[in-house]
Amino acid sequence: MKLKATHQVANKQKLSHVLQSWLPILKADIEDLEKIVKEYAKDNPLVEVKSGYEREYIQKTSGSKSQTIGENKNYIENLVTTQNTLYDFLYEQVSSSLFPTQKSQDIAYKIIENLDEEGYFCADVEEVAQSLQVSSDEVEKVRQRFAYLEPLGVGAKDIKECFLFQLLDLEIDDALYDLCALMIQNLDQMSQYKNNPLYDKALKTIQSFKNPPAIEFLQNSSLIKPDFFVFFDDKGLHIELNSDYYPIIEVANPDIEHEYIKQKLKEAKNIVDSLDMRKATLKKIGLMIVEYQYDFFLGGNLRPLQLQDFAEEFGYNISTISRAISGKYLSCDRGVYELKYFFSSGQNEDVSQNSVKQKLKEFIENEDKIKPYSDQMLTDMINAEFNLNLGRRTITKYRKQLDIGSSSDRKKFYKLI
Repeated sequence: MKLKATHQVANKQKLSHVLQSWLPILKADIEDLEKIVKEYAKDNPLVEVKSGYEREYIQKTSGSKSQTIGENKNYIENLVTTQNTLYDFLYEQVSSSLFPTQKSQDIAYKIIENLDEEGYFCADVEEVAQSLQVSSDEVEKVRQRFAYLEPLGVGAKDIKECFLFQLLDLEIDDALYDLCALMIQNLDQMSQYKNNPLYDKALKTIQSFKNPPAIEFLQNSSLIKPDFFVFFDDKGLHIELNSDYYPIIEVANPDIEHEYIKQKLKEAKNIVDSLDMRKATLKKIGLMIVEYQYDFFLGGNLRPLQLQDFAEEFGYNISTISRAISGKYLSCDRGVYELKYFFSSGQNEDVSQNSVKQKLKEFIENEDKIKPYSDQMLTDMINAEFNLNLGRRTITKYRKQLDIGSSSDRKKFYKLI
C-alpha cells in the first residue's frame, strides 16, 4: 500500500514538472512557440532546437489533401519574416527634404504616432500642437506634407482628403485634375458632373485610388499562420494540426553516468513531453470544434458553444481551455478564424451571436448597390432568418463591430466601384 502511494506521489511530481513548462507552451501562439521552447532549452547542452520555419508551408484546401504554397524557400522566408509596420515605414521617410528642421521632424513623428492602422490621422491638431508646444498652423503644414509620403493618402483625416492626397501625385491635365478635385469634394453628388466630357475619365481616376491608404499593411498584418487546417477529401471533413511550424527538438543521449547529465536529460524530456502535450491538447480541441460546428464548415450557421463544455470533456479548468484557444487560428474554406470565434453565447438555443454577424455580413455583401439595406431592414431580415426578436440597436452594434459603414456610407462607396 505504501509502495502504491509513493508511486502516485512520484507520478504527480513528474506531471507537475511537465505542467510547469506545458502551460506556457500551450498558451503560446504559433509565432512565439519556438522562442519559448528555446528559452526552456537555453541552459541545457543536451537540447538543440531547430526552426520549424525551414519546412515547407502546407495549405490544406478543399478537394485535395494538400497544396504547397510557394515553389521555393524565398516564398517561405517572405511569408515568415516580420514585415515592417506602417509606422516603421513612415519613420524611415522622415527625411531632411520634406522635414528639414528638427521641429518639423518632431511634428512628423508625432503625427505618425497618431495615425490609426488604416493610415488616417485620428487626433486633434490642436492637441498635437499643445503637446509639442507649437502652433496648430505648424502642425497642419507638416501634416499636409504627408501627401508626398508612401503609402499615398496616409496622414489624411478622411476619405476625401485621402483621395486629394493621391490626386496630387498624378501628372494629369489641369482640366481633368480640377474635375477630379470637384468630384472628390462632392463624393455623394458626383452625378451632377455627368455632362462634363471628362466625367468618365475622372471617375475612372478616382476609382483607382486606395482606401484606406494603408491597405497593403492591413493585408500584411492579416497574413496569419493558422494552428489548424480543416479540409475536405474523398473521405469527408478532416482537421489537421499545422505541425510544420513547430520547432524540432533534438535531444542528445550521451553514454555518461553523471548526475548532471541525468538531470539535464530529464529536463530535456520534459520539454519534449510539454510540446507533445500541446499538440495532443490542441488536436483534441480542434476535433471537438469540427464535431460541434460541423454544419458551419459545410456552409451553415454556428451552434452556441461554451468553454465549460470543453472543460468538462477534458477534465481541465475553464482557464486552461481559455489559454489553449487564445491566439490560435483555424483555416478552412470559409476563411481564417480565431478559435474563440467558435465559442460564443447564443441568442437562443440554436443560434449564436457569430452566426447572426455572419448572416448580417452576407446580407450586406449581396445587397443592392443603389439602395443598400437600412439597419431596420437588416434587423427585420435577421429576425426572419433566425426567428429572433432583436432590436435595431443590436444590429447596428453588430454592424459597427464588423467595421461596416451605414447604408448612406456604403451607398457613397458603391458609387466609386
